[in-house]
Amino acid sequence: TRRSAPSLRHVRPLMRGIAWIAGLLCAGAALIAAETADLSRWSVEQMPGGSVTTEGDALVIRDAEGCTVWWRERLTAPVEITYEAKVVVAGGPFDRLSDLNCFWMALDPKLPGAIPAGRTGRFADYNNLHTYYVGQGGNNNTTVRFRRYDGSDARPLRPEHDLATPRLLLRPNHTYRLRLVARDGVAEYWCDDQLIFTFRDPAPLSSGWFGLRTVRSRLEIRNFKVRESSLSRR
Repeated sequence: TRRSAPSLRHVRPLMRGIAWIAGLLCAGAALIAAETADLSRWSVEQMPGGSVTTEGDALVIRDAEGCTVWWRERLTAPVEITYEAKVVVAGGPFDRLSDLNCFWMALDPKLPGAIPAGRTGRFADYNNLHTYYVGQGGNNNTTVRFRRYDGSDARPLRPEHDLATPRLLLRPNHTYRLRLVARDGVAEYWCDDQLIFTFRDPAPLSSGWFGLRTVRSRLEIRNFKVRESSLSRR
């Protein structure tokens, strides 16, 4: 009996998997964490009225008034964080197209050796952190911003890090591929393979914690991975 050749529908997932593995090998990257849908790996801070659950392979955040979900493991540069994120807009009570946000390399200067948890989930509670932060689709999906928190209420914002480009604003129910980097004194934020922000830090944050952040929205997070890279910038 003759067997037909595999269709492109079957070959493409295999080729994507091979390319992903090859990319890791070429980048000298070692996978150190990859467990999205395990609540024991996350620390949740949330204002009343919302929830954080797992559904299948997804971490699902339904939020009413503010939420941060910290990955419990401390990260050390050089490091790369990748995950897929969807802002769900389907008529649900938490569905709002806004605030696909994150912290990385976050430290509380009063407790630098501990995960910066124990807050209420209210956004202003995080002002005293030293961290990199991106708010994608903030302010009701009108801004895309990068900040390097310095531990003060100022939360410095440079003009080049305050964007409102329509193509960078959120799309409903789109699965975003996000990549955060801290390496050789540089922080990077990538979205769908496009470099959105790069910042050379005069006082680099070389270790800290990663946190998902949102307010009044529903997020689905999948394929969370952390990699340590052996490559430095040239």
